[in-house]
Amino acid sequence: MAASTDRLARYREMRDFSVTAEPSGTAPPPPDGNRFVVQRHRATRLHYDLRLEAAGVLISWAVPKGPTLDPEVRRMAVHVEDHPLDYFDFEGVIPRGEYGGGDVVVWDWGTWTLADADDPLSAIDAGNLHFDLHGEKLRGRFVLVRRGKGSGDSGGGGKEQWLLLHKHDDDAVEGWDPEDHPRSVKSGRTNDEVAAAPAASWTGHRSWAGPTPDELDALDALPAKGGMWSVGGLVVKLSSLDRVYFPASKDFPAGKGHDAVTKREVIRHYTCAAPAMLPYLDGRPINLHRFPSGISEKGFWHKAAPPHTPEWLTQWEFTDASDGDTRDYMVPESAAALAFLANYGGLELHPWTSTTANPYQPTWTLIDIDPGTKSTFDDALVLARLFRTALEHLKVAGMPKVTGKRGLQIWVPIADGYTFDDTRTWVETVSRAIGATVPQMVSWEWDVSKRKGLTRLDHTQNAINKTLVAPFSLRPAVGAPVSVPITWDELDDPDLRPDRWTIRTLPERLATAGDPLLPLVGMQQKLPSF
Repeated sequence: MAASTDRLARYREMRDFSVTAEPSGTAPPPPDGNRFVVQRHRATRLHYDLRLEAAGVLISWAVPKGPTLDPEVRRMAVHVEDHPLDYFDFEGVIPRGEYGGGDVVVWDWGTWTLADADDPLSAIDAGNLHFDLHGEKLRGRFVLVRRGKGSGDSGGGGKEQWLLLHKHDDDAVEGWDPEDHPRSVKSGRTNDEVAAAPAASWTGHRSWAGPTPDELDALDALPAKGGMWSVGGLVVKLSSLDRVYFPASKDFPAGKGHDAVTKREVIRHYTCAAPAMLPYLDGRPINLHRFPSGISEKGFWHKAAPPHTPEWLTQWEFTDASDGDTRDYMVPESAAALAFLANYGGLELHPWTSTTANPYQPTWTLIDIDPGTKSTFDDALVLARLFRTALEHLKVAGMPKVTGKRGLQIWVPIADGYTFDDTRTWVETVSRAIGATVPQMVSWEWDVSKRKGLTRLDHTQNAINKTLVAPFSLRPAVGAPVSVPITWDELDDPDLRPDRWTIRTLPERLATAGDPLLPLVGMQQKLPSF
């Protein structure tokens, strides 16, 4: 650690960590790390920061026009100060006036391997680094060549000037422009979306990265009985990997059918979805709907951290729990934690709407459109559109989510200081106004048997330890459907169904649409009074 600490001295000198959310570099480096990240950074000028993990730090270059797969293009790269390892997945807003002030997204990440040399530091000292990138956008052989010391009129401020280029290989693409691929691989957001929700920024003090290609290969290579799997530097014990969690079906989806889904695939889903899921889980106690034998058998609710919970998985004691109630909760904050929960049979994840830091203070207020036995999804859509109109009128930001089963939810971010009584009363007031416009569709009865099959607009979920299913969680139903946030406009999509996305179609959805709810995470929004 001494070497990495010394290498970060310049980084720390340049920043005031009481102001900026950037990590200070306190996390110990994992052994033999070989990750890389490229962050799209809009500071005084737009540039891309290429960072290679080596020697316990992220060795960094600023690339003004961004890396490219075009082998005919040479890019200037400025060698800048080393960054700490916990900067790897930093995405957020650096305050204006601070060094590097501006918005940052994780534009690409993956692993890198050294080519034509034995030691990366020696190759960098020699000014000639050949390396292969294995990322989601950048792949193939790259070369960094030092041009010599920069000067004031070269735009480098006296820092080392290098050239970055891509070799002519199978991964080369002529005309490839990084600006054609602006979205974050971590969250699906653009820089504009990050800048529009500065309160939603997070520090990257924990790694929310999903598994690397090599880690996924290692998961696939484990025998059916399981074994030890390393993901993100943490080791998880896995078992019974070929156990069927979701049986095959001939009819779902849309009459096409699907193969059986095993525990191994569920673990892959949750770890790959970690960058999208963890903004809704980090710092929150989790309630599990467990199906350790798969959905063919009845599941059960489980809240307590089991005795075999790994030491690295955060636990929290709810000291105000009543006698007989759960006191020790798990708080998932990494891909490895999600792998542990999936291996434990936690098919469905329900986070608290408050955090361990303030368990009686919600950060979301939830609107639950719960169809009855005689209601249709079209009925739920009508009600959701009415809520859309009401929230627009109230100038309140919220976003809908299909549940993966029958209904819809609307998640509304709120400012610090509200109680659950406040949010429950507010949602009930809005819901009663909506229900009054279509009384024939809505029941206010608590008892399902008394609702006459009508939809309930349930405001009672706004209470401590009352939860709704997390975004991107699986649901225990045929086809392994997933609960997915959508845009308001998608309510008008004729192909929309509550179970439209499944464990096998979610990756394409995230890659093309990102997460429309994510810009609202952490938004400090006041609720208008009535």
